[in-house]
Amino acid sequence: MVENNLDENKRSKKRGSKQKHYTPLHSFLTIILLICLIQITISALLNVSKVIAYHKKISTLESKQISAEAKNAELKKEIKNFSTAASLESIARNNLKMAGKDEVLVIVNKKEVPEEEQQKEKHKKIGFKK
Repeated sequence: MVENNLDENKRSKKRGSKQKHYTPLHSFLTIILLICLIQITISALLNVSKVIAYHKKISTLESKQISAEAKNAELKKEIKNFSTAASLESIARNNLKMAGKDEVLVIVNKKEVPEEEQQKEKHKKIGFKK
């Protein structure tokens, strides 16, 4: 019985005293794991910066869209206003120098003064003599 206890003590000491040895495979796998963690961290940081940049772009595009929609609405109103016959007629009268039925068109032209005379008149007004 005493011998059995001694044998059991030796066995338990052998079991408890086993030291764990790391092989080169464990070191290699640890290095690979660290490289993967570093890669994941860098990717996450880059993705966060891209998300921030995209949110800025989205906000600027939304503001441009709002202003474009406002301008579009304004242009639609102008098209409505100019689509009537009376407004088209007034545009034609002003731009093309046309007259309506039973109307007389009077165009008053101012006499064009050459540039040299204009400069002389300016000098006379200021008081310079040439």
